[in-house]
Amino acid sequence: MSDTVIRIEPRLHDLGGGFIVRRALPHRLARSVGPFVFFDEFGPQQVAPGDSTDVRPHPHIGLATITYLLAGRMVHRDSLGTVQEIRPGDVNLMSAGRGIVHSERGTDQAHAQGQFLHGLQTWVALPQAQEESEPWFRHYAGAGLPRLQRPGAALHLLIGRAYGAESPVAAPSPTLYVLVDAQAGAEHAIEADYPERALYVVDGSVEVDGQPVARNEFAVLPPGAARFRATADSRIALVGGEPLDGPRHLWWNFVATTRERIEAAKDAWRERRFPPVPGETEFIPLPEH
Repeated sequence: MSDTVIRIEPRLHDLGGGFIVRRALPHRLARSVGPFVFFDEFGPQQVAPGDSTDVRPHPHIGLATITYLLAGRMVHRDSLGTVQEIRPGDVNLMSAGRGIVHSERGTDQAHAQGQFLHGLQTWVALPQAQEESEPWFRHYAGAGLPRLQRPGAALHLLIGRAYGAESPVAAPSPTLYVLVDAQAGAEHAIEADYPERALYVVDGSVEVDGQPVARNEFAVLPPGAARFRATADSRIALVGGEPLDGPRHLWWNFVATTRERIEAAKDAWRERRFPPVPGETEFIPLPEH
């Protein structure tokens, strides 16, 4: 791995209906960081009354989704029968295993009155031994996740063990996920107990061992990276973990160790053999490409 910071500028991607996200992973410069194989930021955007940021039912295999809101509210529904509202600071963790279908929609209030929406959607690849496991869903209220104060910085530990604290979130593999709000000029250590790490600048700007990282840049960190300094009031997502236990194939919403498993999932969704989300009739068709 390089001894310099690898800076990635996310691509803009339209999920439909003008719902634009910034996608940092996967990228040609970094297919994964620790178990993270997908990293999206959606918003910040003001959603007008009647406008929709709803994501219709769609399938997943071989991964776990992690949803974290910075502003707004959404409702998760899945084929297990789960109905869960997520609010800022909460963590929704859904493990797809051999197959699950879910939707993510605005609340009735948001549909009627509009809302300001901002959040992060990430995927972690499941370990090979869990690829065909039973799907599951867990919700963690933000109040139950450790909040730490350091000079000039407030940390919200979402997943993993870091900075002397441990999150109750049960991730499929060793994973680091921390939100940091840092005041301009504040310096802070970067958790070093994970082999692969990256940070995403949600707002503001930072320097990592003297190397600049701008707003909306995803920075893959070299093994020796030890500290960052906020060069403006900043919000940073620090992610990482143990390397993947082998190569992964990604296609649309599917992650697998073999292309054959991806093709089987494509056929299953095309033929409507995935379990449905109770009460939902809409769905996202299989893409042609």
